[in-house]
Amino acid sequence: MAKRVMIADDSEFMRNLLREILEDDFEIVGEAENGVEAVNLYEEEDPDIAMMDIVMPIRSGIEATNEITNNDPDAKVIMCTSVGQEEKMKQAIKAGASGYITKPFQKPNVLNEINDVIPA
Repeated sequence: MAKRVMIADDSEFMRNLLREILEDDFEIVGEAENGVEAVNLYEEEDPDIAMMDIVMPIRSGIEATNEITNNDPDAKVIMCTSVGQEEKMKQAIKAGASGYITKPFQKPNVLNEINDVIPA
């Protein structure tokens, strides 16, 4: 059975890119454009893994991750970050993120990180 993944990113381009990378191997259960939608989608779908952009409107990926991991300590969240956001990454790990990938996304890196976080 395919692992269930949700994608949270305020950029439609980035969501499409991640969907293309993931849809062969994973079931995409939904997409969110901001941190509030991300938390709601996570609660509705209970995915195996959440791909979470750090910088999003309304609530950041860090705030959303914090709320998700408080409600579900076993949640697996992979942060999506631009190069040079090391400080935000530290905050994200503190908030409960399991790992991270750096934009621009490369399929092997994305799949390797997911496999590290949720072994097949």
